[in-house]
Amino acid sequence: MQIINIGEQQYQVEPVKEKPQTGTVNGESYDLDLAKDGDGFHILSNSKSYRVDVVKADYAAKTFTIRVNDSMYELSAKDRFDLLLEELGMADLASSKANDLKAPMPGMVLDIIVSAGDTVTKGDKLVVLEAMKMENVLKAEGDAVVKAIHAEKGKAVEKNQILVEFES
Repeated sequence: MQIINIGEQQYQVEPVKEKPQTGTVNGESYDLDLAKDGDGFHILSNSKSYRVDVVKADYAAKTFTIRVNDSMYELSAKDRFDLLLEELGMADLASSKANDLKAPMPGMVLDIIVSAGDTVTKGDKLVVLEAMKMENVLKAEGDAVVKAIHAEKGKAVEKNQILVEFES
């Protein structure tokens, strides 16, 4: 089962595993005639023809912009794993939002690469921490905006001390 959100509308989609062009949407059966057409798809459903193009796709966030005939739609999807994480109360584990950056070990702050107000993406360098005579570059775990810096260059920090706070 999957949940598809298009604007404010939510659809519960259950495709047939062996033949995904058939299944149910909100309990109603569907059977599509689907053909790849250049960069998009041509779909026949209930004697109606639709041209569908994927304009933008973010597979990690499961968000898409599609054009159906001449209309644009923003949609988001949740697969069975996302639904299971929600059911278990662990939905935040799947998000790419960064948590506050904490010192992984005691050490000395050698450099602070970001400032309050900066926008960072997953993998961006944030802070250089020296611990046990080694330089450790601490990077962003996800996309975020820096709210505040709680460390000073040249100062010692303790394990789990917040170094960079992100906007929620």
